[in-house]
Amino acid sequence: MNAIPTAEQSDFSLVLGGPLFQLYRRTHLSGDALELLRRRGVVISLCAWLPLLFLSVLEGHAFGGGIKIPFLYDVEVNVRFLIALPLLIIAEVIVHQRLSTPVHRFVERRIIEGTEDLSRFNAAVKSAIRARNSVTLEGALLVLVYTLGLWFWRNKIALLGGTTWYAIPQAPRLHLTLAGYWYAFVSIPIFQFILLRWYLRLVLWFRLLWHVSRLDLHLTAAHPDGAGGIAFLGKSSYAFGPILFAHGALLAGLIADRILYDGRSLISFKMEAAGFVVFYVLFFLAPLVMFTPQLVRTKQKGSAEYGLLANRYVFGFENRWIRGCGEETSELLGTPDLQSLADLANSYSIVRTMRIVPFGIEEITRLAATTAAPLLPLMLTVFSVEELLTRLMKTIF
Repeated sequence: MNAIPTAEQSDFSLVLGGPLFQLYRRTHLSGDALELLRRRGVVISLCAWLPLLFLSVLEGHAFGGGIKIPFLYDVEVNVRFLIALPLLIIAEVIVHQRLSTPVHRFVERRIIEGTEDLSRFNAAVKSAIRARNSVTLEGALLVLVYTLGLWFWRNKIALLGGTTWYAIPQAPRLHLTLAGYWYAFVSIPIFQFILLRWYLRLVLWFRLLWHVSRLDLHLTAAHPDGAGGIAFLGKSSYAFGPILFAHGALLAGLIADRILYDGRSLISFKMEAAGFVVFYVLFFLAPLVMFTPQLVRTKQKGSAEYGLLANRYVFGFENRWIRGCGEETSELLGTPDLQSLADLANSYSIVRTMRIVPFGIEEITRLAATTAAPLLPLMLTVFSVEELLTRLMKTIF
């Protein structure tokens, strides 16, 4: 049976659909394939950030004005809207370009074979597309942002220890400034909606992979990728790099504010930072463990089969060249039997070292580095530029 990717598999996109995407198209912020990225990123980010700057300047809270945290000195807020939000928008294009390939690789590489499995696979892809395009799901996210999201934000500002650009303590409650109203009802909801929409997309991706992991996959223990032929799933996690970097930037902004205005030290956040990095690396890679049962069975089967093949070949090799040729070994020179023996040893080594997860140390390291990278500038709160460069040079050389 010649497996040919269907239209659903070839055109699959995790982000190319849904009410927000249609809104982008109607407002000329996107084309049919997420073109106009720069325009979309600038418009959305400035819609969330620029009115805050204008209103803060108008109220005298942009640079000072006798308040604890002026707008332009609020690192967390500026990082959220000028770095994290654009990255979440940029991630749409990267994920769209890189995640469609793994989907039809399952069919192109004959990992999924058989009429029944192909039918179930196509049904899972169609289900993911329907959920991606769901008006109900994105509508629920919007409701969640303006209910639970606002409630969470109000509880957060209730803990403020002084006057900020967006809220002024006035017993018995906080009074929002003009910038604060835009922040609470426009800027924060925009950011929360786009972030929650990404979480929804990730759930849909992991759900699709779960359905695939339930199929009878054609895996082989001797595949050179060291993961039965599906190591491309681990590599596909690189597509989420901008999302991880955005989360790392959010943490860096939060820590920066605590250092500047609460007198905390960077060292006091080491456990939180380490836990944050570990959590998000696990969040993106741990769902791939759903393929482990099939990989374990593939490795066990491969070990048995290649072990039997190795025994037969080695016994035949010994009978011919050790026990059968006496003291004359000149014929052994140049024979392909020796190369075949070495090739068999290499194949058996691949089987023996096959991973039971479709990712390795390289994927873990790259995702962890991407998440932690935004935290590096905070080192300047502990070391001077000269000291930091000196330590870096010593580490490298």
